[in-house]
Amino acid sequence: MSLVFRNLDVSVEDPVERWGVEGILTALERGNVEHWRKVARAVANDPRGKVAGELAEAVTMMEHEGMASLFERMLRQASERQERCERHQVVQQLGQALQTSGLTRAEFAAYLGTSTSRLSTYLTGKVVPSAVIMIRARAVAERFGTKR
Repeated sequence: MSLVFRNLDVSVEDPVERWGVEGILTALERGNVEHWRKVARAVANDPRGKVAGELAEAVTMMEHEGMASLFERMLRQASERQERCERHQVVQQLGQALQTSGLTRAEFAAYLGTSTSRLSTYLTGKVVPSAVIMIRARAVAERFGTKR
């Protein structure tokens, strides 16, 4: 049985971004795995975007607690996956700045205004540095990278 949106100016063939909360809720409650995957792909592509926000709202209106729990978990996992990716990017950028600077870890940390051990936690991703530290790292890399 195919899914049809009633009282909505969109169809299932339209991008999920156009469905709105009501369309997403309908797809979750009356759709099938194909529709759920379509929603999941949109959330995976932008875990903090429009569809994710609408899905979070739709989940609060779902009648079936098990399904609601499933989609809440999917939202959480997509967000966690994106955060891991962002942390990895920060580690890569900070490591590149250190390498470009040509400084030792101790020297680089001193110019950042932090300790070598704290720099190590940044470079392993255990701790996410502040935006200020990232700006300093870029500035230190630019300042010393061309001089060595």
